[in-house]
Amino acid sequence: MTNDTQKPKANSLWGGRFEGGVSDIMEKINASIDFDKLLYRQDIQGSIEHCRMLAATGIISNKDAEIIQSGLKKIEGEIEAGEFEFSSALEDIHMNIEARLTEIIGSTAGRLHTARSRNDQVATDFKLWVRQACDQTDEALKALQLALVKKAEENADVIIPGFTHLQSAQPVTFGHHMLAYFEMFTRDRGRFKDVRKRLNECPLGAAALAGTSFPIDRNQTSDALGFDRPTANSMDTVSDRDFALEFMSAAAISAIHVSRLAEEMITWSCAQFKFIEMSDSFTTGSSIMPQKRNPDAAELCRGKSGRIIGSLNSLLITMKGLPLTFSKDMQEDKEATFDVVETYSLIIAAMTGMVLDMTINVKEMKHATETGFITATDLADWVVRVLGLPFRNAHHITGSIVALAEKKGCDLNGLSLEEMQSVEPKITNDVFNVLSVENSVSSRVSYGGTAPLKVLEQVENAKERIECK
Repeated sequence: MTNDTQKPKANSLWGGRFEGGVSDIMEKINASIDFDKLLYRQDIQGSIEHCRMLAATGIISNKDAEIIQSGLKKIEGEIEAGEFEFSSALEDIHMNIEARLTEIIGSTAGRLHTARSRNDQVATDFKLWVRQACDQTDEALKALQLALVKKAEENADVIIPGFTHLQSAQPVTFGHHMLAYFEMFTRDRGRFKDVRKRLNECPLGAAALAGTSFPIDRNQTSDALGFDRPTANSMDTVSDRDFALEFMSAAAISAIHVSRLAEEMITWSCAQFKFIEMSDSFTTGSSIMPQKRNPDAAELCRGKSGRIIGSLNSLLITMKGLPLTFSKDMQEDKEATFDVVETYSLIIAAMTGMVLDMTINVKEMKHATETGFITATDLADWVVRVLGLPFRNAHHITGSIVALAEKKGCDLNGLSLEEMQSVEPKITNDVFNVLSVENSVSSRVSYGGTAPLKVLEQVENAKERIECK
C-alpha cells in the first residue's frame, strides 16, 4: 500500500505560489513523462522556432536566442544518445527539457517561456506529432494498396464465389474481390489526408487561453513549423483535441477494413474452404495438435482493431464533459493516441505482408462455384433478355428451376432442357450458354463489374490513383 504521509517534494518550476510540494501519489498521477517523452523532437522544434520569433520581434535579444537554441540542440543530442535523465518530479517533456536547459545555460533559459504556456506548447507538439503520423500512415496504406493491386492483376480471371449472408450468391473474380479492399483503403487515405489538412493550424501564441500581450508574430512560427496558418481563437486552440479524435476515428474505420479482410483470410485458409494458403511467415502451430497451421497474424489484426476502437472511445468519453478551456483530463489524450498509431501501423504492415504472402488455390475456388446455384441470377437475366418477360416473372421461373435442381441433387447446368421447359416452355438450348461461371463473370461488363477485362482496366486505374492520392 502506498504511503502518502511523507513530506512532499518541492518543484522549483512552480514559482512563488506554492511553498510546499506534491505528495508521491500526486506526483505519480500527475506525471506524463513516461509517455509524452515521445514528443521531445516536436517540443524542441517548437521551442527553437518560438525562440527565433521572440528574437525577431525584439522580445528577447539575439544573443540570448543563440544561447537558448544551442542549449536546446544539445538536449536533443542527449536524448537521442540515451544520455538524458527524465524525471517524473518534473511532470512532462516540456518541464524536463526546460529544467535541463536551465542546468546548461543558466537563468537565460527562463526567457524561452515568454509569451507561451504549456497549454499552447503541448497542443503544438501534439499536432506536429499527429501530422507526422498522418504522413507515415499514408505511406503504409499506399504499400497495402500496391499489394492488393498486385494480387488483383495476377488473379483477374480467377473465379471465386461471391457471398451475401455468407451464402453463395454470384461468381466473381478474385481480382475483383481484392480491388474491393483497395477502394476501402483509398477512402481511408482520403480520411487521413483530411485529418492532416484540418489540423494544420499552429497553436503557438494562444498561450494559456487568452493570447498574450507581447508583440509576437504568430505567422512566423506557423510558417516555420510548416502550418498553413495560426489558429483563430486562443480558447479553442488550447482546448481542441479534435485532431487526435479525427486521427483515431480514421484509424478505427480503417482498422475495421483490415479486420474484415483478416476475417476473410481466416475463413479462406481453413480446411473447409482451402481458398488460400499462408506460409510460416504469418502463421503459428499448436502446442498439442501437430497438424495445425493457425492464421494468428490475421486473427491478431482482427483483434487489435477492437483495441483501436476502444482507444477512440476512451478519448471521446474523456472530452465529452470538459468545459473550456484546458483541463488536466486532457493529459489522457496522448497514451490513447500513441497506442492507436503504434497498433494501427502494426496491423497495416502485417496485412500488407499477408496479402503478398498468401498463395491462391485456383482449383478450390473454382470448385466452390459448382454448388449453391450460383448462376441463378444469370438464368433470370437470360429469361428477361431473351424471352422478354418482366424480371419478377423471371425471378419466379428461376426459383422454380432452382427448386427442381435441388430436388434432383444437381446444379442448374445439370438439368436437361426438357426439365427446364417443364417450368417455362419457351426456354431454349441457348440458356446453357449463361449457366457456366466463366460466362457469368465475363458478362459482367458494367463499370465496376467483375468481368476480367474490367478488372484489368480497374487495376490500371488503381495504379494511377495510388500515385495521385
